Amino acid sequence: MRKSAPLRVLCTEVTPYRQLQERAEKDLGFALVFEQHDFVTAQRIAATEPERYDIYDQCFHNLDIVWHWRAVQRIDLERIDLWNEVSDLTKKGCINASAPVGFGDAPVTRLYVQQDNSLSSAPTPHISMLPTVHNFDSFGINQTVTGIDVDTEVRSWAELLHPRWRGHVSIVDEPAIGIFDIALAARAAKKMSFKDLGNMSIEEIDELIDLALELKAGGHFTSFWRTTQEATRMMERGDVWIASMWSPSAVQLKSRHLRTRQAVPVEGYRAWHGGLCLARHLEGNRLDQGYAYLNWFISGWPGSVVARQGYYMSVPERVREHLRAEEWDYWYDGKEARAALNDPEGSPAIQPGALRSGGSYWNRASHIALWNTTMDEHNYLVRRWAELVREPADKNGLMRNAS
Repeated sequence: MRKSAPLRVLCTEVTPYRQLQERAEKDLGFALVFEQHDFVTAQRIAATEPERYDIYDQCFHNLDIVWHWRAVQRIDLERIDLWNEVSDLTKKGCINASAPVGFGDAPVTRLYVQQDNSLSSAPTPHISMLPTVHNFDSFGINQTVTGIDVDTEVRSWAELLHPRWRGHVSIVDEPAIGIFDIALAARAAKKMSFKDLGNMSIEEIDELIDLALELKAGGHFTSFWRTTQEATRMMERGDVWIASMWSPSAVQLKSRHLRTRQAVPVEGYRAWHGGLCLARHLEGNRLDQGYAYLNWFISGWPGSVVARQGYYMSVPERVREHLRAEEWDYWYDGKEARAALNDPEGSPAIQPGALRSGGSYWNRASHIALWNTTMDEHNYLVRRWAELVREPADKNGLMRNAS
């Protein structure tokens, strides 16, 4: 009998596939191969080379382009076993009735596929992307180097622009993400205002990038990073004191006994939501395998793996079944760690007595300022962003790398 080809998953570093692959193949009964890239590269491949993958594992803010080019197909909700258990954060736009939806690309705005193949928040029997991993980001500070108590001394996105950090600030190099860290900081510091923070005009983009270029020229921004590994190395070296920070970096740094802390800005978090898409060419048995993988990913155990790097899953109660009580209490309920907790690789990371910044999942999910977003003027932003992050040449004419 001829062995079928592996199911190919195109993903970003959000997916800890090395910890997931063996269990997935055992549970599903077929082989998987993962191709991992940064956000920008993964999106380019997804849109321009749709025959290269079977599952697209990305984020809702990077969905529009692949949907526009019909690189992925609609998902039939009748084939998603746990759809009724998926959190209201994606299905309705907010975790509860009193929580704000937030500016920008809230997942619900492009979740449901309409009869004309457009995407909107109006419920239908088909979705564009299965909601999976998500989180609520801010920025992190190296407390070991600075001596700052983040919980008591840092309360606003404006901190990213504070002169005391000059020469030690790093921003994530992804225009649909990094631009909003700078925008939230500029707005909080009353250096700029926006008509719609989640959908800036060309004039607003110019003003914001010009402000960032001025700060960079003055030595405020020291670097831009694309992967959590880069961000972790820069913070660990000590040359970066404050930076855009994702949870895996925070966990890695804690496992190395570096006291870092993510801020809880009064203005709210910059949120993001990952998901899984089915490639347009899938049909027959390959499509069945695609649906099997989607259902497996939200079955509970995968969510326990990503929880240990600080991420949430769209079916929290299923995840709870696969976490020890003390893990659930820390990662989801925001309670004090009652024991040392491991990262996804099994290394101790969270020390007894530690508290997760921002509290419980439900508290953090109720405090969203905006979502990672691909704005109407995204193409223009990309050109201006490239101007901002372009590395200056050193005295030998070589380009300096953030890592």
